[in-house]
Amino acid sequence: MNELNCMATCRLGLESVVAAELRGLGAQEVRAKNARVDFLAAPELLARANLWLRAADRVFLVVGEFPASSFDELFEGARALPWEDYILKDGQVPVKGKTAKSALHSVSDCQSIVKKAVVERLKSRYHVNWFAETGKKTVIEVGMLDDVATLAIDASGAGLGRRGYRTLNGAAPLAETLAGALALLARCDGTRPFLDPMCGSGTIAIEAALCAYNVAPGLARGFAAEEWGFLPAGVFEMERERARALRKPQAEEITASDIDPEAVRIAKIHAKQAGVPVRFAVQDVAKRKDGRSRVTLVTNPPYGERLLDRRSCEALYAALGRLYRAHEDWKAFVLCAHPGFEKSFGQRADKRRKLYNAGIPCQLYQYFKQNEQRRPNKAKEERKAHGGRTEK
Repeated sequence: MNELNCMATCRLGLESVVAAELRGLGAQEVRAKNARVDFLAAPELLARANLWLRAADRVFLVVGEFPASSFDELFEGARALPWEDYILKDGQVPVKGKTAKSALHSVSDCQSIVKKAVVERLKSRYHVNWFAETGKKTVIEVGMLDDVATLAIDASGAGLGRRGYRTLNGAAPLAETLAGALALLARCDGTRPFLDPMCGSGTIAIEAALCAYNVAPGLARGFAAEEWGFLPAGVFEMERERARALRKPQAEEITASDIDPEAVRIAKIHAKQAGVPVRFAVQDVAKRKDGRSRVTLVTNPPYGERLLDRRSCEALYAALGRLYRAHEDWKAFVLCAHPGFEKSFGQRADKRRKLYNAGIPCQLYQYFKQNEQRRPNKAKEERKAHGGRTEK
């Protein structure tokens, strides 16, 4: 089979992360766009991408793209595509949609037009007067952006964030795909100890452990493309076997803690269901002591939006800063929406990256090195205490 035109959708700000993942998996002609990454994939790579992508939302097979600023253009463009190559004579063809910055701004109308065009194409190719839709389901998505239509088939089914391990609800949980992206950006490859001192229901620590032990995040679930009759038989199972063989037997310790005992209880269950070893504890970050070296700290503290008030959040950020600066060789990655985070943390970040958490604009504050000039100046403090002079 020839290589397939595919795309992986993702949150804004994560395009380069997903593009790097795809290149690492062997994808060709990888091109990052807004909230998506295009790539070419042989059938085995399509399966591999679904199994391994940590930061992407879904994988699609792109059937075609064309300009469409009217419903007639949308209909004719959709009808001209070779749907019979992908959909059987009795296949079900639900159509989903989204639109932005386009003359065709009604999602429901775009869905109806594409559905009609696809059915008309299939009726003519299969020489039938009625398209029954009693067979296997093939979900089509129409995306309109800047008056260009992208018509694609959903290869993932449930979003890739549905890893299967998170079955209980905690307070304001972080999406698995965003947590997976944080683990990738922090290079949680198992060579350094890991800590999330405000872990909630444990998602970041679990995603870090999946990275550290090189576990494919989609290994325990199924995908829509497994039902596609035009893919070689057994391609997904072959990639699953390959993924199982790539799991690392050992990694540096993954630890996490939270002040809420119920959150820790849920986190332990989720880690067990994910099949990765994470050491959880009930602990206040302000009282935490940690003698380990070379730790990578990754966390998503409350912002004062849904959990705690702003003053309480700022006290937590200050405690995080003290914990970080108490260790010369730690790294820290903190996802936060509070505009005064750096001031409360007590240090400007070495690097920042704009991300979105549940639609909330955030910054990923990244700390790689201890900057002496940003630490409290003891001599200066002594001078202040003695009216501007230091006693000898």
